[in-house]
Amino acid sequence: MRKLLTLAVPVVAAGAAHAGTLEISVEIPKLTVSEYHRPYIAIWIEDASGKVAANLNVWYATKLDNDEGEKWLKDIRQWWRRTGRGLDLPIDGVSSPTKPPGKNVVKFDTSSGPIASLAPGDYKIIVEASREVGGKELVELPFKWAPGADATGSASGKEELGAISFKLTK
Repeated sequence: MRKLLTLAVPVVAAGAAHAGTLEISVEIPKLTVSEYHRPYIAIWIEDASGKVAANLNVWYATKLDNDEGEKWLKDIRQWWRRTGRGLDLPIDGVSSPTKPPGKNVVKFDTSSGPIASLAPGDYKIIVEASREVGGKELVELPFKWAPGADATGSASGKEELGAISFKLTK
């Protein structure tokens, strides 16, 4: 069952967003279940029309023989349907191993890579998780990408994802 959680996120205007940093924190809850598997997680940015603007991270079992971990990426359903199935995996700088429970922080340079080509406008950072013998969850964090504006936001998942936050600084 897919769960969608959309929350309003405050946006704070300050310095320039170019040549800065986008820091995203994703908490993976420690679950007490009989059979625990680390979740596969995709993090991406969508524009106001729902088109994928940037793939940021995909956490999955990257070290399995014969790329076995890639076969389960389709369980990250929204990401897979919007962009994943058309990608040649693994993606340098995007694909990485699954993460353990706890707070996981990733940082991106806004002056290079896919973030650098974002046009000013409204976007969403999307974090989607899928866990074998577990659930699926998707959290959206809206923000405005504008020259001269920093942004922060946070939301929380209900089961497969904990606290998620981002900080965009100049």
